[in-house]
Amino acid sequence: MAFLCQRDSYAREFTTTVVSCCPAELQTDASGGKKEVLSGFHVVLEDTLLFPEGGGQPDDRGTINDISVLRVTRRGAQADHFTESPLSPGSQVQVRVDWERRFDHMQQHSGQHLITAVADLLFGLKTTSWELGRLRSVIELDSPSVTAEQVAAIEKSVNQKIRDRLPVSVRELSLDDPEVEQVRGRGLPDDHAGPIRVVTIEGVDSNMCCGTHVSNLSDLQVIKILGTEKGKKNKSNLIFLAGNRVLKWMERSHGSEKALTSLLKCGVEDHVEAVKKLQNATKLLQKNNLNLLRDLAVHTAHSLRSSPAWGGVVTLHRKEGDSEFMNIIANEIGSEETLLFLTVGDEKGAGLFLLAGPAEAVETLGPRVAEILEGKGAGKKGRFQGKATKMSRRAEVQALLQDYISTQSAEE
Repeated sequence: MAFLCQRDSYAREFTTTVVSCCPAELQTDASGGKKEVLSGFHVVLEDTLLFPEGGGQPDDRGTINDISVLRVTRRGAQADHFTESPLSPGSQVQVRVDWERRFDHMQQHSGQHLITAVADLLFGLKTTSWELGRLRSVIELDSPSVTAEQVAAIEKSVNQKIRDRLPVSVRELSLDDPEVEQVRGRGLPDDHAGPIRVVTIEGVDSNMCCGTHVSNLSDLQVIKILGTEKGKKNKSNLIFLAGNRVLKWMERSHGSEKALTSLLKCGVEDHVEAVKKLQNATKLLQKNNLNLLRDLAVHTAHSLRSSPAWGGVVTLHRKEGDSEFMNIIANEIGSEETLLFLTVGDEKGAGLFLLAGPAEAVETLGPRVAEILEGKGAGKKGRFQGKATKMSRRAEVQALLQDYISTQSAEE
């Protein structure tokens, strides 16, 4: 049996009866990439306006008696609606769909059918799967590459068919109907029962599908193919937007153009050239900065070497610098009798460190230095370097090194 959302995708609310309500859990994505488990209920209705996930299309959102439905999943011939509040079996309830989300899904799904059909008709490019994403949708084509000319031709054709206002109809066929063999499809779910639902774009395509669709291609408004990307196993991914998503994309793009125009102090047509000039200038500055940093490292090494405090343990911290800066200092000093502890970065936060000196001492002390600084590192041949998260503990490292030197001196 088809649900009301499949029989009439444009319906926005209706009244039905609660069949059952039982405790359930829902796993959701929480902040920081962690999973969160919500306790609630699976509500089954006599019929539903809310589409359960299927056919590459995400589920609907909406309310039952103003109680939010957080997920809708298909289970055989029925749909489970997850709510955080219970509903009494046998009670009459008002169901409303989140229309903005529903219509967006209708536009993207019907747009996919149209692109799939045209890509096959024009170039024999077969669709193997598709994904209706939050911001963009992707069609996987069974071809290692799709040319820019093919993409342009597909986009031109689908938008012409939208302007032609071609009707889109939905009908049901029995499994033994000979016409089923002529219908495009990628197989039926293992638990499928009953007639087969077929979505037809007049004169273009007939496709087995359970999703919600527009009734006329004019409701798609426009389709924009953003391009293609390399897919899995010699396949290509075609990225597209349909309907309101194209308008939102244009709004975002226009906003970016206005911001760039203000920042770059030039017109839209000169943005690329202006950015190239900035990149070249930045590269030159980075090169000059690197040369100055190297000169500074050499000068610093000589200053340390000639300092009255030279010997035993020598430490240095700079806010600016990198691993190369520290290694140049260590190379210039080249002493195997002194423990050299260098750090760069935030004085109390994260940064880089390098310990250089006698190979045996460095091998012993390096891992302990990384532990104190709550970082990680590795080393060989008298050097141990790595990343640290607690530069504020540099004094503890210095004390460790001083104790080691004192112990070695006493033993000698």
